[in-house]
Amino acid sequence: MKGEETRQRRKEGRSRNGERSRHKAKAKSKHKESKLGTQGTEDGPLLLPPKQPAEAKVAMAKLQEESALTIGLQVLLPYLLAGVGMVLAGMVLDYVQHWEVFKTITEVFILVPALLGLKGNLEMTLASRLSTAANTGQMDDPHEQWKMATCNLALIQTQATVVGLLAAVVAVLFKAVAKGYVELNQAAMLCASSVTTAFIAALSLGLVMIGVIVGARKVGINPDNVATPIAASLGDLITLSLLAGISSTLFKYMDVSYLSPVICAVFIVMIPLWVAIAKQSPPIAEVLKSGWQPVIVAMTISSIGGLILNKTVTKPDFEGMAVFTPVINGVGGNLVAIQASRISTFLHFWSMPGVLPYKMRQHWPNPCTTFFTSGVNSKSARVLILLVIPGHLVFLYTVHVLQGGHISLTFSFVSFYLIAALLQVGILLYVADLIVRLMWRKGLDPDNFSIPYLTALGDLLGTGLLALCFLLVWAINGPQMKPGN
Repeated sequence: MKGEETRQRRKEGRSRNGERSRHKAKAKSKHKESKLGTQGTEDGPLLLPPKQPAEAKVAMAKLQEESALTIGLQVLLPYLLAGVGMVLAGMVLDYVQHWEVFKTITEVFILVPALLGLKGNLEMTLASRLSTAANTGQMDDPHEQWKMATCNLALIQTQATVVGLLAAVVAVLFKAVAKGYVELNQAAMLCASSVTTAFIAALSLGLVMIGVIVGARKVGINPDNVATPIAASLGDLITLSLLAGISSTLFKYMDVSYLSPVICAVFIVMIPLWVAIAKQSPPIAEVLKSGWQPVIVAMTISSIGGLILNKTVTKPDFEGMAVFTPVINGVGGNLVAIQASRISTFLHFWSMPGVLPYKMRQHWPNPCTTFFTSGVNSKSARVLILLVIPGHLVFLYTVHVLQGGHISLTFSFVSFYLIAALLQVGILLYVADLIVRLMWRKGLDPDNFSIPYLTALGDLLGTGLLALCFLLVWAINGPQMKPGN
């Protein structure tokens, strides 16, 4: 009897041990599968991120198959249109620099790169976010499309109001450091002009951006290639015209002491409304919390470029700076924004924040990997840098035909100018490759964090290199280079 009980217990023990081993085997297989899944995500396009819509897969497959010719053709027309808009913006600046407000309150020149950069940052980050959403199928539903549009508009209105006000404060501080005092009525006028310009420009250009991206998606064009240049084609011209008109009007009524403070107060009071609307979308609410640092730092960097412009534009040796500054800054900012948006779209589709795909594991690539590999991002970098010299030649000829600037287009000036433009865009495209990878590696969305830094760096490089061009031409030609067309 005892022997039978013992045998029975042994059988039960063996069956329990078998069940345990089977459970362990299942757990190991599950763990192995999850590990393989993670490995695939980390190593690049072995496994796609989960729950990608079929339309998004088709769209990304098309992006992967884009040839250099396709990218170039899609970018070319918006790029040229944007350049013509920048030439017109430069001619506007060249004309209005002789207005009384620009002569009396020269700090308005500091606002020029800051506000143009702010406009560019807001519209380009908006374009990059919406282009990524469109390419990954997130805007195919009309309800989601409407929600993304309204929340994004509310976000950029908030940012435009706050950063526009800060840009004027920085200009006032620069003046205080240089002159040792602050004139309150001029400071209030600068603040009102800056915040009003930023608000109206952001609203009008934001609406244009949304229309362009939705339209491009419907006709089968990659929004990454066309959105930012089209925004820039009108953006600089509209922003400069608004700044000149608003500042001139407020300057005439500067004796009405309460006018400028009231304007500032109205825009500040409206901020909670925009914040409430933006918070309706969780991703936009996150940007509202974390997206301030790049925009504010970018505004500060652009203001340094504005300080260079302020110190050079009124000097006889630098006559002509006004007409070329928006062109060289705008072209560099547009091209690098296209590249950053394309890399961001690539990362959003093939990987998860914090993990770089296999082919992008090299965290600090050299210029050879940026420009001379077979990847789609390297291909687009080559296309964009090849557009620099032909594009600028067209823009210089347009300036010459329209009689803009106060300098003859000599061979030496054109040569130095093209070298400066090529150097600017080459540095920006390489830095874009670094910054986008770094932001993604840290789990930050490059659509929101990389473009402000890149466009601000473009403003600083463009203004500094352009001033260096004038110095070199003047040093070489000396008295032979007379101001005048």
